[in-house]
Amino acid sequence: MTGLEQLRAATAPRLVPMEPVRAERGVVVFGYMPQEREYNPMGTVHGGVVTMLLDTAMGSAVQSTLEPGASFTTVELKTSFVRPVTVDAGPLRVEGQVMHSGRRSALSEAKLVDAEGRLFAYATCTCMLFRADTLAA
Repeated sequence: MTGLEQLRAATAPRLVPMEPVRAERGVVVFGYMPQEREYNPMGTVHGGVVTMLLDTAMGSAVQSTLEPGASFTTVELKTSFVRPVTVDAGPLRVEGQVMHSGRRSALSEAKLVDAEGRLFAYATCTCMLFRADTLAA
């Protein structure tokens, strides 16, 4: 299957409750509802949870561009936190998009926004692309 076909067929449970909203070649959108169980001691959603949401969206966007037999891994990841995430934010969207994809690397970005489009966090990543059959056993 292509990466996009794999993404659309995925039914595995996620560590953080995210619901797929849209998956197209190079673009993915997930829905996310913040929960208190994800809070850090300061009373906001832990930055690791926010980063995981963004990383999932970016990786899924890259995956959606892959041909059968291709794979990837994250080489670099940067997250910028704009405002704290709490349950009061209500339903949020995690939007991932591929900015560039070449033979050996891909660049992707993601943002976490509310229903009005207010930005909560933004991230970018660089991924290394490779053939899955080249992995050592």
